Parts: sequence; C-alpha cells; structure tokens
Amino acid sequence: MAEERDYYEILGVSKDVSEADLKSAFRQLVRKYHPDVNKEPGAEERFKEINEAYQVLSDPDKRAAYDRYGKAGVSGMGGAGFDYTNIDFSDILGDLFGFGGFGGFGGRSSSTRRNAPRRGADLQTNVKLKFEEAVFGADKEISFNRDEKCSKCGGSGAQPGTQKVKCKTCNGTGEVKTTRQTVFGSMVQVTTCPTCNGTGETIPSPCPQCHGRGIERKTVKKVVAVPAGVDNGTRIRMSGEGQPGVNNGPNGDLYIEVSVADHPYFRRYENDIHLDMKINVAQAALGAEIEVPTVDGKEKIRIPAGTQPGKIITMKGKGVPALRGGTRGDQKVIVDVVTPTNLTEEQRDLFEKLAVSLGTNPSVGSKTSFWDRLKEVISGE
Repeated sequence: MAEERDYYEILGVSKDVSEADLKSAFRQLVRKYHPDVNKEPGAEERFKEINEAYQVLSDPDKRAAYDRYGKAGVSGMGGAGFDYTNIDFSDILGDLFGFGGFGGFGGRSSSTRRNAPRRGADLQTNVKLKFEEAVFGADKEISFNRDEKCSKCGGSGAQPGTQKVKCKTCNGTGEVKTTRQTVFGSMVQVTTCPTCNGTGETIPSPCPQCHGRGIERKTVKKVVAVPAGVDNGTRIRMSGEGQPGVNNGPNGDLYIEVSVADHPYFRRYENDIHLDMKINVAQAALGAEIEVPTVDGKEKIRIPAGTQPGKIITMKGKGVPALRGGTRGDQKVIVDVVTPTNLTEEQRDLFEKLAVSLGTNPSVGSKTSFWDRLKEVISGE
C-alpha cells in the first residue's frame, strides 16, 4: 500500500506557512492539475489530493488537529472524506474558464460588474504659446473632439418617441449561462449576451442620428487658464472634460500639453532668460550705459569699463516666474565685443593712431589686459 503523503508536502509549503501563502500555493496547483487543463494520466487523482490537503490546512481547527495527530486527528472532522462543496472555486476557476459560479457558489455577477458606473477615458490635446505667454500665463482657447450625449435622443439610443425593451435572449440579465457537468458537480459558465452585449436591453427603433449608440462625436471649445512659468512639455489637467462616463460614471479628464514657440533673441534655461548683447570696442573699454530688451520691456544696464567678451551681467528678477509660486528667475546678458569691419577713413585713421599708442607687439602673460590699455589710450591717461 502506498504511503500517505504529508498534506504540507502535497501543497509544497512549510508547516509555518501563512494563510495567504497557503492559498496562493493552492491556486497555482489548481491551475496546473485541473482535469479540464491537465489531460495527463493521474491528474484527476492528484487534483483530489491537492483539494483534500487544502481543505484540512485552510481550516484552523483541522490544521491544529492534523499538526498534533496527523491524518487520524481529522478523520472525524471531514478530513478523510473530502467534500468538494466546502470550497468555493469560483475565483480560481473563473481565471481559467470564465465560470461565473460553482455548485451554487460564486461572487458578484459579471452583469453587475458590466452595468456598474465606470469613469470615462482621459483625453489629450495641445496648446501652442508665444514665449511671453509662457512666462506670464494666458487664457487660451482650445478645441478638441469628444463624445457627448446625442442631441436628438438625449443619450437613450432610441428614436424619439420609442423606448428600449428588455432583451429576450437573456431576459434582461445581460448574461447567458451554460451548465456543465464536471468531476466537481455542476459548473455554470457565464458569457455576455450576444444579442444585447450585456446591457440587458435592446433598441427596436435606433436613433437615426447616433445609430443607437446614444452618443455622438462633437468638437468642443474651451478656454484654459495657462499659469505663468509653463514650459515645453508642461501638462495642464482640466478635470471632468474628458470622455463621458459609462452608466452615470464620472467623466474622464482632459490633459493639455504645452509647446512654446522660439523667441527671436531670448533663450530660456530653467527659470532664467539668456540674451546675447553686442557692444563695440569703445563701449567695452570705457564702459557705457546701454538699453536692453526684457520680457517686461526695455531697461538700461551699466557696462563696466574694461568689459571682456563673454562677460555675464545679471538682471535680478527679470526671468521666468516659478510655476508653482515663488520668485522669478534672472535675465543673464552675455556680452559680445564686436570688432569693427568696413571702417570709414576717419575711423581707420583713429584706429591707426590707436595702434601706434598701444604698440604693435602682442604681450604674453601681461597683467594689464588689452581693454585696460585701450581704455588708457582713449581716455588719454
């Protein structure tokens, strides 16, 4: 006579296994050895053995008796004579075969789930902004397509003056049930009604405008308040402006992705604005007050005497506002000193005199820069 196997060994678990891990192991074995899946010889007997072990170990009292006395300890508690009807297989077998119930057991019906309120899908569109609109924010009109209740039938799907009727195929349940006899007893397979597609109703006279759908595609226009400080890729959410919900469920949301047009001379780096500014050699050598553009309008800045090419002058608070509040960034003015070309006779004469004053030999490692020397020559020092 074959030796009886330990229940823990049958399920492949340790004796200190938790209730959750025990159930997980059982579910995996059911999927593997169910007779409708596994056609190998001995699979049905193996399946009965798995179920018997689980019935004992999933019951706290039976498990305690089994741990103390072995199989003899549960022989009078239903352990030796396994009863399939004590286990609800619906959640496990439903994953495999789509069964809606087993032997009178079962969870929430599929028709109930189908007819429950469901949230509508989210939609996405985009909005194009000018550079200044991204900096300061703006109200922008957008247009997008979405489904809305049919204006002719009010969303019923039926031609005005007519109504939906109960589906004759499923008698209004939205489901068609088929009973099968298996080794476990009667198993009921539940499928969506092919006539009404699970709604439980049919439309004898569909609305000619929406063809019975109850919805129609429309172009919708909305005004979105774009906050200050947005940048390329920023997403703005408009709650409830997406697709309509199903069975009175809430609408989805509308997401608007921002794209910002390039500016002729401003460049954005995070919350700072960069601006290239060209000055002449005299302004660089002697210093000057010049007017520069900002997103707030033209403002004057001071160019220090002896300014070198590439010098950065910072204009505090003239950048982009932080998107979620806070201080503005800065404007960085990058100075470029322009060497003149196409000189007039007068200018050439001045530069020739300047060249004599400065000397024609280049210096290496001098602590006095060219611009310092140029400043001295021009100022006569």
